[in-house]
Amino acid sequence: MNTDPGSIFALWVYLSASPLLWLTVTVGVFLFAQWLAALSRYNPLVNPVLIAIVIVVAILSVTGTSYQVYFNGAQFVHFALGPATVALAIPLYRNRRLVRASALPILAALAVGAPVAILSAIGIATILGAPEPVLLALAPKSVTAGIAMGVARQIGADPALTAVLVIATGIIGAVAVTPLMNLLRIRDYAARGFAAGFASHGIGTARAFQVNDLAGAFAGLAMALNGVLTAVLAPLLLHMLR
Repeated sequence: MNTDPGSIFALWVYLSASPLLWLTVTVGVFLFAQWLAALSRYNPLVNPVLIAIVIVVAILSVTGTSYQVYFNGAQFVHFALGPATVALAIPLYRNRRLVRASALPILAALAVGAPVAILSAIGIATILGAPEPVLLALAPKSVTAGIAMGVARQIGADPALTAVLVIATGIIGAVAVTPLMNLLRIRDYAARGFAAGFASHGIGTARAFQVNDLAGAFAGLAMALNGVLTAVLAPLLLHMLR
């Protein structure tokens, strides 16, 4: 086997020019992270999204690969987010009777939760002395990245910073939701899933599906409804606060 450094470098140059390299790396790393999560019996602390992010960032740093190069190679994953989000309608349809029966508590949770998610984040950050750009970026942190970045542009926040805060919120929510719900003795999977999707969008929804299909369905519903409501409320609340 040839282990000459020059040959290894030439091989890396060849692979790095392939558009499928970073897609393969992303999928492979996530499958590895999923395997670790399954090995831990889906312990909330062993979050596959967090593990995958850490490994991919480490690979990019070691290889000196820019984000743009990585994105160009792995952009199919970005494209797949749309169909994956639409596919959440399937478990919702299967549980449509329970969703209709829970319409009133769902609307109540939306009416209270959406403004509280925005105002609590801004309020706590203000008390801690965060600058205005951070305050603005925090406003849409609890909705899925595509909507959050659109809201960020609308309110004059940095979309890139908003995306980082959205991902951080999702990971924290996905890790904390199961032990928190157990601590509060909330056993209803619909309520647990709705809370996960509402507070931590897609990453929380993925965690909910790992626990229970009904929780995943309500998490997907919460993610969609909170995204729409936050897109309307965030600019209005920030305008009132200024």
